[in-house]
Parts: sequence; structure tokens; C-alpha cells
Amino acid sequence: MNETERKGLFCERVAVFFLLIKGYRILARRYKTVCGEIDIIARKRDTVVFLEVKSRKNIEKCYNAITKRQLARIQRSSEIFMRRANNLSNCSRRYDVILIADWEWPIHIENVSM
Repeated sequence: MNETERKGLFCERVAVFFLLIKGYRILARRYKTVCGEIDIIARKRDTVVFLEVKSRKNIEKCYNAITKRQLARIQRSSEIFMRRANNLSNCSRRYDVILIADWEWPIHIENVSM
């Protein structure tokens, strides 16, 4: 595992901790499908949240690293997850991003548009 992969895993752990503090329950991490991977899948009350974690030197670079293609991949992968998870059929879905810049508190952006 190279340094970039290690940093990515560390930032995902920070994001999970951040979500737990905010009252989310983690359902899956690094969920892989034929369409791609979802970094974190969490639940809060009756909403299932599909999250992409972005880590860069500063927040602006994190935000600019989010692409429509990635968001579309997450949406396709979420369809697969929801079909497999029978006990979540009554839940709504949301797509969020957590931005983690060096030496800054994580920023959680809810309802990222597809």
C-alpha cells in the first residue's frame, strides 16, 4: 500500500468517526459493486446516506476533485446496495460528500446534486 492509499484510508476513518459523532450509524465502508465503490454508507433515522470522502491539501481542492462521473457511479452503486438491503426499503436516500483538508475540521456537504 502506498502513501496515497494510506492517507485515503486514514481520512475515511476520520470521516467515519465524524459521522458517528453526528449520530449516524455506519452500514458499510468501501462498498464495491460492478459499477464502482462507495466510500461510506451510513444511516440516520430513516435516511440512508451514500458518502464520497475527498482529501486534499485544502478545501477548495477537495471540492474541485468531485466529478459528475463519480457522483453518477455512486448513484448506480447505491441502486445495487438498496436492492440487496431488504430492511431499508422504507428509507429515503441521500448523497453526501465529506471534504478533509490538511489540518482542518472535516466539512460535510449534504445532498450533493447528481
